[in-house]
Amino acid sequence: MVEWITSDGLVPYSDAVAFMEARAEAIAAGTADEAIWLIEHPPLYTAGTSASIEDLRDPDRFPVFVSKRGGQYTYHGPGQRVVYVMLDLNKRGRDIRAFVQQLEAWVIAALAEFNVTGHIRDGRVGVWVERPDRAPLPDGRMAEDKIAAIGIRLRRWVSFHGISVNVEPDLDHFSGIVPCGISDYGVTSLVDLGLPVTLTDVDVALRRAFYEVFAD
Repeated sequence: MVEWITSDGLVPYSDAVAFMEARAEAIAAGTADEAIWLIEHPPLYTAGTSASIEDLRDPDRFPVFVSKRGGQYTYHGPGQRVVYVMLDLNKRGRDIRAFVQQLEAWVIAALAEFNVTGHIRDGRVGVWVERPDRAPLPDGRMAEDKIAAIGIRLRRWVSFHGISVNVEPDLDHFSGIVPCGISDYGVTSLVDLGLPVTLTDVDVALRRAFYEVFAD
């Protein structure tokens, strides 16, 4: 059984990490159910285990937290749905690659409910959308923007951290970092794509899509 938790207001990052670590330990011990936690953070940057300091363009802009999740630098802030995923891979196959693919498929299925086509690209973590309305890249490829980030950690085969979906964040806040170490592409959101979508709308889509992708 998966417990769904939604927090109102802006949750401090340190509080979120403490909660996730305790819940992951309890799940591994068999004393708590798996959980999906839907939250927002105040503006902040996090550095994953592969982060390069040169990708932190403006270290004084927002607080910077060193995170033990996989990945590089990312931004969290108001208008972004952060989805912390505390699932027991002991019961779900112990296959990290397959689990990440499920997370990607989950985001893509949720975006499809808003008629947005998400893509996975080799060498670029996260979920991307094509932007035919933008000028092509210098090599002629279609411009693409990132709409969702993925970064997880496992402890005793229980996941925590997770995904973030850009609903209506201030996209200028991403300029203080090189998001996920990728500088050739931009960042977008559902509202930036012209969709009048709220966090609640995205929560409904995520919950519905979750049960299409993951076995409970």
